[in-house]
Amino acid sequence: MAEPVVVGWDIGGAHVKAARLAGGRVQDVAQWPCPLWQGTEHLEHGLAQAAARWPGLARARHAVTMTGEMVDLFAHREDGVRRIAALMARAVPAPRFFAGDAGWCGADTAATHWPHIASANWLAAARHCARALPDMAGMLVDIGSTTTDLIAFEAGRVPTPSRSDVQRLASGELVYQGVVRTPLCALARRIPWRGERLNVMNEFFATTADVYRLTGELAAAHDQQPSADDAPKDAGHTRMRLARMIGLDARDAGEDEWLGFARAWRAQQLGELRGQLDRVLAGRPGSPVPQVLVAAGCGAFLVPELLPPGARALAYGRDVARLADGVPPATADWAAVCAPAVAVAALADEETR
Repeated sequence: MAEPVVVGWDIGGAHVKAARLAGGRVQDVAQWPCPLWQGTEHLEHGLAQAAARWPGLARARHAVTMTGEMVDLFAHREDGVRRIAALMARAVPAPRFFAGDAGWCGADTAATHWPHIASANWLAAARHCARALPDMAGMLVDIGSTTTDLIAFEAGRVPTPSRSDVQRLASGELVYQGVVRTPLCALARRIPWRGERLNVMNEFFATTADVYRLTGELAAAHDQQPSADDAPKDAGHTRMRLARMIGLDARDAGEDEWLGFARAWRAQQLGELRGQLDRVLAGRPGSPVPQVLVAAGCGAFLVPELLPPGARALAYGRDVARLADGVPPATADWAAVCAPAVAVAALADEETR
């Protein structure tokens, strides 16, 4: 008898992420670009690509979380949840939407539960970590293309009282910085260059993808968004974009100096993330010191440099997600990049076992 298949979906404003689980184990994970602010046809295109990759979606169960309701295509977040839910209901059979503390709901009641559904993907991922590591006190550190989530878990639960984005922005649990789409001018007001600290040009000249592409840390498969100037992503064009941030051209310095400049931006972002992590920990007086940081997202490579004293890093794709036997090694990396999609599928699957 075939094992039950569950597909988890994370519908974002810039990507569609999906994970296919069979018998509770991850068989495949994928991500497709989806500039949802430009129109829902981009979401429809992403769903069509998923259907081509995984024939038989009509026979699977579907669990959905989202952040795409935030894009300015929609009049407000309620409108976004309602329209995304309706589109998903047309694309796959009987999708169930993760509504956090309110449980699960169908497309027909998604509008009623929209405050619980909106931008709850972080809670699904953190809850999955907590259940997979019930004897540990830790933090989910999900550094994505656009945002970073810093979520504590302990004793099998997620104790934060925060639920909305505005609450998490206040607590430091949501940091609007990632390793692909963040404009560099959002990282610093001044940046070191040749012994001076220069004011930064507040223009959309370059993004964090340029930094981590030049340092060699951003995998090409995760570098799916257009560059700031829509020019190629080779090293030469990447240096051109970085140079513009301080009013220079790539020819004004050598390759090694531009690599050092990229590392200066990296240090700025790492310092911000470290400070936000300290904020979250300071806001939990009396709570256990984290034993582990669970690294997720396409920026998981930064997590080892954020470890508090005595903590160690775990990999979401290896230590939380349950991978099927024989899947390619890259599946663990994609499971980390698409952690909320894996999580909602796993949580939905657990309900029936």
